[in-house]
Amino acid sequence: MRFMRLAAVAAIAIAAVSGAEAKEWKKVRMGTEGAYPPFNYTTADGTLTGFDIEIGNALCEELKLECTWVTQDWDGIIPGLIAGKFDTILASMSITPERKEKISFSAKYYNSPPAIAVRKDSELTEATVEGLKGVRVGAQGSTTHSTFAEEILSGSEVALYPTSEEYKLDLENGRVDAVVDDVIVVSEWVKSEEGACCKVLGTMASIERIHGPGAGIGVRKGDEDLAALFTKGIAALRANGKYKEINDKYFDFDVYGD
Repeated sequence: MRFMRLAAVAAIAIAAVSGAEAKEWKKVRMGTEGAYPPFNYTTADGTLTGFDIEIGNALCEELKLECTWVTQDWDGIIPGLIAGKFDTILASMSITPERKEKISFSAKYYNSPPAIAVRKDSELTEATVEGLKGVRVGAQGSTTHSTFAEEILSGSEVALYPTSEEYKLDLENGRVDAVVDDVIVVSEWVKSEEGACCKVLGTMASIERIHGPGAGIGVRKGDEDLAALFTKGIAALRANGKYKEINDKYFDFDVYGD
């Protein structure tokens, strides 16, 4: 999930929908970035794929919508939605108060939780507040994860670093006992040659006041009926097992979160 640097958005008039009948959605243009693997990206042969894309396609099938995908550079994705270039944003967009001033959202469709990584020879056994009590935990400063470490892991000694590369090096060399970051970040790291020293001990529950509620599907103001439709579809995919099927292609944990 990412916090977007919002570009200045020109004031665009949006037709008033107060008192009007809700639109019967049959065709929906789905906006995404196509450059954020493993969530949305374009393969060498030009195929748009990733977790976001598969979830979007499954939602359209579940809701019996005819959907087409439109790619848009990240900085222009909210202006593009408002301007009518597409009807939704399905691009791992975190639901934030700043964005909600401009657009509306469905319920979350994922919320990647924080995770704890340790060395493979670590004696730590639990990614819990109690399990990390008394140990030295590293995190990148000025992030939601450093806030989480300082506020929630109060029984741990928290060491903050300017970059994630520095905390990774200190974990490898034993100067910290564990580190906390987004589960996808640490999972990809420990799978790499650079992260061969270490493993993911486990995830911890996201806290909304720190991490936000998750990534949602963005719609224009006035199209809250479309957001509600996708919220219904997300619940259906969770209930019928399709969400898990897609999830397990990309992740070895439930990316939906608590």
